[in-house]
Amino acid sequence: MSNDTTHFGYQDIPLEEKQGRVDDVFRSVARRYDIMNDLMSAGLHRPWKDAMATALSPSRTRPFKHLDVAGGTGDIAFRILDRGGAQTHVTVLDINGDMLDVGRERVPARHAGQVDFVEANAEDLPFEDKSFDGYTIAFGIRNVPRMERALSEAFRVLRPGGRFLCLEFSKVDMPGLDKVYDLYSFNVIPQMGKMVTGDAESYRYLVESIRRFPSPGLFAQMIEEAGFRRVTWKAMTGGIVCLHSGWKI
Repeated sequence: MSNDTTHFGYQDIPLEEKQGRVDDVFRSVARRYDIMNDLMSAGLHRPWKDAMATALSPSRTRPFKHLDVAGGTGDIAFRILDRGGAQTHVTVLDINGDMLDVGRERVPARHAGQVDFVEANAEDLPFEDKSFDGYTIAFGIRNVPRMERALSEAFRVLRPGGRFLCLEFSKVDMPGLDKVYDLYSFNVIPQMGKMVTGDAESYRYLVESIRRFPSPGLFAQMIEEAGFRRVTWKAMTGGIVCLHSGWKI
């Protein structure tokens, strides 16, 4: 057994335990995950995700093969398909089968045949090198035990010229909003989770995991160390979230 440790919210735990605990969190909330996203963010997760899909800008005239990681319910995948052409195809990958079941049930008829769902680990993608034109991960990378491995795998499966996009919670940079945000996050969100899903502890972990995520500058450095170039980030809504971008040159 490894002596390596990592964080699970504000707890330090053995590294090999984190994936199982994260799986339990999302298995518990899968059926009401998107409802809670609407409630927690007052609907703001929708324009944030729209911004990611718009930034990707899949070709409407040529084949575009895309991988959306930790996207089980299909929220990002369906947005990308709406912006792409008939030759756009999205593979949704998630380690949690319950989340993928929700996504399969939600596939719009107009996109039948353009999306598939794969249960696998972001740290060990079951695809050949240079398989995809784009890679997205929204609000998922902070739950990966070894983020550097997930970034390395993202680089490996992208074709030259492919784009990496990561939407993730960040550090609030607006004076005054930071205190309100902390009060809301630690006091309201867990109770909201208890009311809607019957599970306050999972949402307490999700809030804590946001606070443990690296700063935008540090995460950008991790993206560069994985091999990506032209790495940038854009803060949105006072820094509550950031959209990170990198290219495989």
